[in-house]
Parts: sequence; structure tokens; C-alpha cells
Amino acid sequence: MKIKYLNYALCFIAILGSFYIILTKEQTLGIFLKDFSIVLTMPLMYFIERLFKVKIDDKLKLVYMSFIFAAQFLGVTVELYNVIDYFDKITHALSGVLTAYGALLILSLVFKEPFKNKFFPIVWMIAFSLAIASFWEMFEYTANILFGGDAQRVALTGVNDTMQDIIVAFLGSILVSITYAFYSQASLFDFKHSVKKCR
Repeated sequence: MKIKYLNYALCFIAILGSFYIILTKEQTLGIFLKDFSIVLTMPLMYFIERLFKVKIDDKLKLVYMSFIFAAQFLGVTVELYNVIDYFDKITHALSGVLTAYGALLILSLVFKEPFKNKFFPIVWMIAFSLAIASFWEMFEYTANILFGGDAQRVALTGVNDTMQDIIVAFLGSILVSITYAFYSQASLFDFKHSVKKCR
């Protein structure tokens, strides 16, 4: 199966599943916004392509959609976070991988020439990943204040859950950083081809 069709399938399943859950369970405003948000986040890459007139590589889309499908649709909408132990940690580790990959993509767009100093991209990847993980935890905290709930499990774990989420995201970025350090010249990490401007 071509990757682009897999992306379409993930997007379709998540959106259709979200509507099914909205229609079949009792809704408050907070629960509705949580379940409906997948309609905006899942096809986000396609919105970006249209808005900025760029073509994003299907493999990059697959990384993003796989994370959103696992973390938001399966974890939040289907509520696997409440059913499967450590599902939360797995998705946060995946977020570290995704954000580190995204950090390298940003570098390739801003700087056309490869860096002679290989340490800068590594530091950038780790810092970017930690920043995104921290912003996500702040988003969860704000959502808890505005809409109620306890996504960060403060009542149950104190700060343990939040800190563990950030740590596993950090470890995910370390994994990508180590891979980059060894294979930065390989075609797998030729980020110049990840996003191509439309002509």
C-alpha cells in the first residue's frame, strides 16, 4: 500500500470514529471539544500544504498522523489512556521522536547548507523536543483548569506523571539524536527532500 493511502486511511478512521463517539455517548462541552478536536488535528498537514503552498513528504505525514492517531484518537477519544497501563508513556516517547524529526526538518528549511558542526543539530533537536513536551504539559494543565478533569493525574500522582511524560519525550529525542549523529549523511536523513516547494 502506498504511504499516501495509509495516511488517508488513518485520517478517515480517526475522523469517522470521532463522529461516531460524539453521537453515541453523553457529551458535555469539554468532552465534545476533546472528541471533535481530532477533526482539525488529523488533517493538519493537508491544511498546511494548502495554506503555505508547500508539498510535505508522505513519510513525514505518516509520522505525524501515526502519533496523532495513537495519542489523540486512541488515547484521548477512545480513552485507551484509562484502559492500558503505560499507553501514555509510549505516546509521549513517540512524541519525542516526532518533535526531534520535526526540529531537523525546520533546520533544513531555514539553513540550506549542511552544518559542519554536528553538535548544533543535536542540541537543537533535544531543546526543541523538550520545549514541545513542556508546552504540551502546560496545555493539559490549562485544559484541566478551563474544562475540568485531571489529564495530568495530579490528584493520583502529584507531579510524577507530568515529569515522566517529559522524560520519555526527552529519551525519544535522544534516540533520534543518536541516530542522526551516526547517519546524518545517509539518505534516511536527507531532510531537503522532506518538504518540497510547489512550483
